[in-house]
Amino acid sequence: MVTATHEASHRLFQEHPEALAPVFEALGLPPPLKTDFHGLSPDVTEIRPMERRADTVLKFEPDVGEHFVLAVEAQTKKDPDKAKSWSYYVAYLHAKYDLPVLLVVVCRDRSTASWATGPFECTVDPWTTQVTRPFVLGPQTVPEVTDETVVARQPALAALSAIVHSESRRAAAILETVARGLMSFEPDITKYWFEVVEVGLESTPTRKNWRKLMQDVVTHFPGHRTLFEEKYLKGVAEGRAESKAEDILRVLKVRGLTVSDDDRERITTCTDLDTLTAWFDRSLTTTTAEDLFAEEKPAS
Repeated sequence: MVTATHEASHRLFQEHPEALAPVFEALGLPPPLKTDFHGLSPDVTEIRPMERRADTVLKFEPDVGEHFVLAVEAQTKKDPDKAKSWSYYVAYLHAKYDLPVLLVVVCRDRSTASWATGPFECTVDPWTTQVTRPFVLGPQTVPEVTDETVVARQPALAALSAIVHSESRRAAAILETVARGLMSFEPDITKYWFEVVEVGLESTPTRKNWRKLMQDVVTHFPGHRTLFEEKYLKGVAEGRAESKAEDILRVLKVRGLTVSDDDRERITTCTDLDTLTAWFDRSLTTTTAEDLFAEEKPAS
């Protein structure tokens, strides 16, 4: 099942692979540049009915140094079946692109992160045929960002830190630092990173704290009911209601019907689109403005 955390991870590493800096540092490689990465299809399905799809697949092609494929997966709980899929991903991508494959797994809690490091082995008695050892980006390997200057320099890493450490005791301090640091960017960039973090936090208690830190901006991730999206959709609904109310008043005016101040206020302050639609339909045939509300009057 694809979760919000998976989507946030996918968007983060597809658009900002520089967030993989902790991986490269641990491997003793120079910090990655965004231009060194190229997106590959995440579809790892052969000509068979079962679909297999990794979260994110990137090809790392620096001007100098080894080229390899990066497969990035988000994991929120222990799942032995997923570990088998990872082994398949690595073998398939290695065969398809004829390049070494580095599997990176992103985890929010320490227990899942410890499990995800493997090794996951395919053995027959004493003989090991294949071993899969993911590199895990989790609480143990991603730095806790508590310096606003780091956020300004590396917003992708800061966003990853906020997500990965969302269940730690220092989560509140990290979120506050990241939020303040992100406010140093242009509004559109701030909106983007605020929502990357919120979607990544998914249903964790920390998400409520993050929402308190956010500003009134438009959503970048439709469909996840973020604070930005809720405010945006609320504004759309209010705009539709206002337009419908104007239509009702215009019809009544064209038909030469008098509208009292009380009735006008009742129409213009109504925010329920179904009610306004019913009033609009009645406005086409009613003989008085008061009759718009006839069915809503209490029985005597």
